[in-house]
Amino acid sequence: MNEQELINQVKQGNHTAFNELVKLHSNQVMNLCHQFLLKRQDVEDIAQEVFIEVYQSIHSFRGEAKLSTWIYRIAVTKCLDALKKQNRKKRWTSFGKILGLEEVAHWLVGGDTADKALLENEKREEIKQALNTLPDNQRIAFTLSKMDGYSNAEIAEIMQTTVLAVEALVKRAKKQVRDELEIILKNKD
Repeated sequence: MNEQELINQVKQGNHTAFNELVKLHSNQVMNLCHQFLLKRQDVEDIAQEVFIEVYQSIHSFRGEAKLSTWIYRIAVTKCLDALKKQNRKKRWTSFGKILGLEEVAHWLVGGDTADKALLENEKREEIKQALNTLPDNQRIAFTLSKMDGYSNAEIAEIMQTTVLAVEALVKRAKKQVRDELEIILKNKD
C-alpha cells in the first residue's frame, strides 16, 4: 500500500492502517524525541502523544508536505512543549567531530587517562552546556541537520521556514557552539 492509500485508510478509521503508519514512523519519532528528552520514559510518552495527535489530526493533513515531515513537525512541537513544561535540557553526545574541534573529539574517545569514564562524563557535560546556549530554533535546525541527517529543504518543511533560514540557523548554531567549546577549552588550560 502506498503512502496516499495508507493515509486514506487511516482517515476512514482503519485501525490496521494506523498501526502500519505507526510501525513505519515510530523508530524515527522515537529517535527524534530522544534527541530532546533525557529519560526513556519521557521519550516513550511523547512519542505516544505524537501518534495520538497524528490519529486525531489526520483529517487535517492536506498532503502539501510528505507525511513523515508532518509527523516530525508534530514530534518537534511535542518535544519542545515537554521541555518547557519540565524545564529540561535535551541530551547531547559526541559533537566534537561535527564541530571540527579535535580536542573535543579526543575527549570523546576517552583520551589516555585511567579514569576515562569520569573524564568523558565531565566533557559531555561541558559540550551539553555549550549546546544548551543555543536558542530553540537553532537547536532544532542543528539537531535535525547534524544528528538526524535531514536535508535543509526537509528541515525547512518541518520548521515551516525557508531553506536559506535553515542554512543560517545551522551555521550560527555551529559557530556559537564552537566558540563556547573553545572558551571551555581555554579555561581548562
